Amino acid sequence: MCVQTPGIKKNLVICFLVTGILFPAKETFSQEHYELDLPKSIEIASQKSHQMLILNQVLAQAGYELKAATSRLKTHVDLNFTLPDYTETIRQFEDSSGVTFYPVQQLRYNGSLVVSQPLPTDGQIYMSSGLDNLMDYDKEERLTRLDLRLGFVQPLSALYSYNRIRTEFKRARLNYELSLRSLKRAELDLIYETSQAFYNLVAARERQGIAGQVLERQQEAYDIAQNKYEAGLIREVEALMMEVDLGQANNDYNLAEVEYLSQMNFFKQQLGLSLQDQVTVVSDMSYRIIEVEEEMAVSHGLENRTELRENEIRIELSGLEVKRIKSEGMINGDISAYYDLIGTDQQSFPYGFSDAVGNSWQLMRDRPGNFGVALNIRIPIFDWGENRSMVKAAMSGLEVNKRRYDQEKINIEREIRNTVKQLNSSQRRLQLLERNVELAEKSFDISRKRFSDGDIDSQALALDRTRLNAAYQSHLDSYISYKLLLADIMRKTFYDFENDQPIVQDYEY
Repeated sequence: MCVQTPGIKKNLVICFLVTGILFPAKETFSQEHYELDLPKSIEIASQKSHQMLILNQVLAQAGYELKAATSRLKTHVDLNFTLPDYTETIRQFEDSSGVTFYPVQQLRYNGSLVVSQPLPTDGQIYMSSGLDNLMDYDKEERLTRLDLRLGFVQPLSALYSYNRIRTEFKRARLNYELSLRSLKRAELDLIYETSQAFYNLVAARERQGIAGQVLERQQEAYDIAQNKYEAGLIREVEALMMEVDLGQANNDYNLAEVEYLSQMNFFKQQLGLSLQDQVTVVSDMSYRIIEVEEEMAVSHGLENRTELRENEIRIELSGLEVKRIKSEGMINGDISAYYDLIGTDQQSFPYGFSDAVGNSWQLMRDRPGNFGVALNIRIPIFDWGENRSMVKAAMSGLEVNKRRYDQEKINIEREIRNTVKQLNSSQRRLQLLERNVELAEKSFDISRKRFSDGDIDSQALALDRTRLNAAYQSHLDSYISYKLLLADIMRKTFYDFENDQPIVQDYEY
């Protein structure tokens, strides 16, 4: 506590400073307020969900790999340097006269430029130009070499069995499409999971509201019972039973409140929000009658489900692997050819570098060109059945992927048909339970009036109240189930039946 001395402002300032140091203000957390319906909740989850952030990075990785595979088909230019390469050592020379050791002291530096163009046939055309300069200090000589070469290389296997460059490009395209489809499937799964969290929160809120209504009605019944007991119209045991029922209603309301707060925190976590943020959920518990035709749903599902295309991609990749392994056991080889120009110069110190390069250039122009052609063939003779076994193993993997595709197709059709039946059944049940709630409310209002008039006892009133609560709860559960089934059928068919439109799938790359 600070006491201000009259006429002394300095003491007051010191007092405030000391108070601020000894009793600092509590840390405040920045809070944001969100008013969310289901579409806004899905939008936030799509932007902040850790799962979606990871999948976007996986997609980006596949995109870079596809770009690399595309760039592999284009012209490449490489510049190489050795600056410098100095050697000082003792080397050995051996001939018919014996072994001789001699000292070596050399300095080498060189550079080369290589321009290569891959061919669709898995071959390559290239042009290279290089300069090499060697300083031999023991012989006091400078050796210079200048060359220019145009070459061609063509693997034979690419012409009749396995084209590596085309296969790698196709594999990159398929992997990228696979990542795209996995991302789209994850988006629909996220919509369903967010819808589930949203409607579970709505259900918790409605249960809290139902528990509040029960508590309010029970309080009213308790007050009536107390007045009747004080007037001697009912026995004490009935008044005590009403008091017990009131306590139970109050406890149920507290439990419903705790459950609502728990679902609220889970909902924030699902959306990637801070637990300190304030969220208001907007949902009016309304719904529309949605007619889902079973055969149409199955048709859309089989046409658009990403799992089927993913299995097709795996079948294609397995087929490429079989082809690659087969090529390793076939006759292989390559054709190569080149044409080059070479100029050299060898002079004693202190001959200059520019003069050596000039002489090499002049000699390269004056000398006739060199050329070479080669055909290399590798013929597998005997490998103890290694390649045949590897081919059979790869073909078994291909067959497994084909059978998985057939099984996945059956599973998808079965899941969609079951979900459509459950959706239609849930819709009929929801309409029936709406009528049941209306009848239960009317019945309870009549019973409450009769209890107030003394026509029935507290046990009969409690029975009608229990029926009303059960009607509310059954209707709520049916509503949540219906909404989740709508979200489920959308992710299983890639068709939005509520808005009567297909889910757009953009797989352009």
